Amino acid sequence: MALGRNAKIDLIKGVPLFARCSKKELVEVAKLADEIDFGPGKELIREGASGREFFVLVEGVVDVHKKGRRVNQLGPGDFFGEIALIAHTPRTATVTTAGNVDLLVITAQSFKTLLEHQPAIASKVLAALAERIAPESL
Repeated sequence: MALGRNAKIDLIKGVPLFARCSKKELVEVAKLADEIDFGPGKELIREGASGREFFVLVEGVVDVHKKGRRVNQLGPGDFFGEIALIAHTPRTATVTTAGNVDLLVITAQSFKTLLEHQPAIASKVLAALAERIAPESL
């Protein structure tokens, strides 16, 4: 399934990391997103491994496991791996396809290049990231 530019933008704008971005900025982020598909049983990310990409689920379902136990199932519109775009921290879970899936993927390297050339996007993403990792109450 090939997504058009507007469909990519709609999926990406649903990600909290990009909530502050303008339509024009979302277009730039969407240009980085490649569409890929996998069959069932494909491990997309492994708990404890370093992360180099971010995913938005277009179609299908993935299972999320922590310490070998399934803790969640994600479907269309859900996303995972976004912290890998900014921080070099180990993955917090393993994510495996539960059936056929269609995904958007953005690599950390291409995103880093975008942020270097688009400082306005960088500041908005960092502000959203700070909100996401800040403690609930002080």
